[in-house]
Amino acid sequence: MKLAVLGAGSWGLTLASMLENNFDDIYVWGRKEDFTPEFIETKKKTYPIEVQLPMKTVLTQDMKEAITDAEIILLVVSTAGTRPVCELAKNAGIKPEQIIVNASKGIELPSLKTLSKVIAEVLPDNPVAVLSGPTLAVEVLKGLPTAASIACKDLKTAEFLQQYFNVPNRFRIYTNTDVTGVELGGSLKNVVAIASGFVDAMQFGCNSRGAILTRGFAEIVRVGLALGANPSTLYGLSGMGDLIATCSSPLSRNYQVGYRLGQGKKIDEILEELGAIAEGVKTSKALCELAKKLGMETPLSEAVYNAVYLNMSREELITSLMNRKVKQEESYSLKR
Repeated sequence: MKLAVLGAGSWGLTLASMLENNFDDIYVWGRKEDFTPEFIETKKKTYPIEVQLPMKTVLTQDMKEAITDAEIILLVVSTAGTRPVCELAKNAGIKPEQIIVNASKGIELPSLKTLSKVIAEVLPDNPVAVLSGPTLAVEVLKGLPTAASIACKDLKTAEFLQQYFNVPNRFRIYTNTDVTGVELGGSLKNVVAIASGFVDAMQFGCNSRGAILTRGFAEIVRVGLALGANPSTLYGLSGMGDLIATCSSPLSRNYQVGYRLGQGKKIDEILEELGAIAEGVKTSKALCELAKKLGMETPLSEAVYNAVYLNMSREELITSLMNRKVKQEESYSLKR
């Protein structure tokens, strides 16, 4: 069994390392700048995280070499890179029977489409699945146990993938057929993670964080339901589970963005310091545009957007959230 990992960032390399014993061959595709001579020789990378790949791993810049004969293609690129990389795979001769598993979290701009829809547009003949959950790369690399969902509209495909992504004692995989719910939970929580980091930097305490997570999750559910997600999915691993992990950990890049915004830094400076993509930044814009299109309020997401794109001061942000018109707290049924 061959696995092709498209994307040589932190999460792609983490998955390639963790799945060593589940596949006979693992090929990692990346761009020229992803592969230094030292990395190619030692299979070890130290930045932005330290990861040691199995020596059997093949590193390649040749898309055709990466995907040929791969039963499973794991797509782990940025949101903006998803469509171009799928086009490369199409031009390299991807076969209809090859399963694509997307492990990135975001919403494409300006189309406002989830990544599974983007993939299906470019590669309509391929089965598409989504992997998402509370999966901070550094903790996964350490072998600390966690669980995630693998979603595909076809349950048999999801169950097939479950066998190859489940790692005893480390990575427990659950199947799901609600692709929309799994995707949206993983993507939208990144916006709330920025807000959570901001609150911590401002030293507002645990009560504020609890309020932020709860009201942020309400926005996720509101948007998710409007787009067809099953509410029970959003309360699961890829929704609530990922939200709790990401909003509570300095290991999260999105949390770090919020924390540094709370320190008074500007977004360009923050992203340069991180040296890696924080998807919540662009997702805040996509989420606000989605909410406007759907005719609904997402005040927390708007506050994050205002902090990132409009440089609104910390004081203005707090005032805009705390002094809104009072209202009744909404409730949602777990039944669709």
